[in-house]
Amino acid sequence: MFTKLDPSAPDGFFEAEAAGLAWLAEAGGARCVKVERVGPDRIDLEELTSARPSREAARRFGELLAVTHRAGAPAFGSPPAGWEGPSFIGRREMSVREHEQWSDFYVLERVMPYAEQAVGRGNLTAEGYRTVARACDLIRSGIFDDGEPPARVHGDLWSGNVMWTQTGVVLIDPAAHGGHRETDLAMLVLFGAPFVDDILAGYDKAAPLAPGWAGRVPMHQLFPLAVHAVGHGPSYGIELERAASAVLRFGAGSAS
Repeated sequence: MFTKLDPSAPDGFFEAEAAGLAWLAEAGGARCVKVERVGPDRIDLEELTSARPSREAARRFGELLAVTHRAGAPAFGSPPAGWEGPSFIGRREMSVREHEQWSDFYVLERVMPYAEQAVGRGNLTAEGYRTVARACDLIRSGIFDDGEPPARVHGDLWSGNVMWTQTGVVLIDPAAHGGHRETDLAMLVLFGAPFVDDILAGYDKAAPLAPGWAGRVPMHQLFPLAVHAVGHGPSYGIELERAASAVLRFGAGSAS
């Protein structure tokens, strides 16, 4: 087994991880690490043996991730089924307030709360914050709402949470919730997952992405960038502002 132990963990921290892994696994898509035991200060997981990433494994992972997403969620922001405690992304608490509209959920629960914290820590400038707020106003106008139902997303799908093993990709450390499937994919792009183009190709074959997907990537990266801007310094505040500017440019082009 592989044990993560932290006597100072926030209440519900490891239990939320276990609930997220179980909920994602129930979808029957991308494989998730198996939880052996969980308690307030620890989680015991099956031990995984790393293997070299491959294009074949990447494409298969993309196909399976599409299955996970299609399993859906009751609403945008929904926590894992049966979990009534707090949720987290990394060690930061994450809202589980539910919304019918993706745009409201994304701005109010995923971007602006962390952008505000980043300003408070001095990692996002006042001008940068205004740019993020303008991008969020554009998102809340509804021009990016596409009618897709809430997807069952991993929620923290950066490359470090994608484990390559001899039997394929295994997901770890989720921030699972009901969200937009493109947000998971944008995280893979942002943090440089191996063979990301093959992952996307496999995904698109199994569940075709809507036209304009590439132009929406910066919008879906606002969430992870805002989270990182809180605790990882001003460089992420700069990247967050750049992504927000890209959203504004894309929105202007879409309106013309």
